[in-house]
Amino acid sequence: MLLRILEGVLIPFLGTTLGALCVFFLKNGVGAKTTKALNGFAGGVMVAASVWSLLIPAIDESAHLGALSFVPAVVGFFLGIFFLFLLDKVIPHTHLNEQSEGPRSRLGKNTMLFFAVTLHNIPEGVAIGVVFASFLTGGGEISLAEAFALSIGIGIQNFPEGAIISMPLASDNRSRTKSFLWGVLSGIVEPISALLTILFCELLLPIFPYLLAFAAGAMIFVVVEELIPEMTDGDHKADIGTIMFSLGFAIMMSLDVALG
Repeated sequence: MLLRILEGVLIPFLGTTLGALCVFFLKNGVGAKTTKALNGFAGGVMVAASVWSLLIPAIDESAHLGALSFVPAVVGFFLGIFFLFLLDKVIPHTHLNEQSEGPRSRLGKNTMLFFAVTLHNIPEGVAIGVVFASFLTGGGEISLAEAFALSIGIGIQNFPEGAIISMPLASDNRSRTKSFLWGVLSGIVEPISALLTILFCELLLPIFPYLLAFAAGAMIFVVVEELIPEMTDGDHKADIGTIMFSLGFAIMMSLDVALG
């Protein structure tokens, strides 16, 4: 069982690694339409997972509060939003869909992109850790299949992110191997934060509803702040991103309900 959980935790990191491998095979990186489709699909998966895999279980685990069972979910949700908002302001970075350097930092754009990807890999890792920890505690609200579904959805989203890091570095006359390693490094925080969350799950058990909702808020922030702008960036034809978002949402919702 522990091996299966380790596999689930590493799936998103595998997505980042496969994306970074593009530096060896693609000259121009992942195509714009493919990136829009992947980000749209991942965004739909993450929104559905935030509701069915995180917020609803948070409310269910607070059923003893009666009519106030929604309070931990609401509080945790806004804590997740606020936490990501603070990180977004404090850590120098550029957003994934920004094409030109801004005045926010003197750091190079590629370094800022590295910070951007690493930044929202942390709450994604926490979200993965929370769902697997919830499964381990035996609460019955989250199944192993649901946890894997979320992990796969985040792994899909991480694929273009790995390419976003490694490809520009290679174009700046850095070696492809070093560019690949930087792309991989951007994703290493995800399994680390997931494993730390699982490791301390027993201590965190009393506040688990808040943690579930916290992860949901953090993921919603990432979707609205990064993925939706990325999937609609450029021309006004965002059909592929919208369709894939809807598809990802429907698939994740169906999996959560069918396997829950």
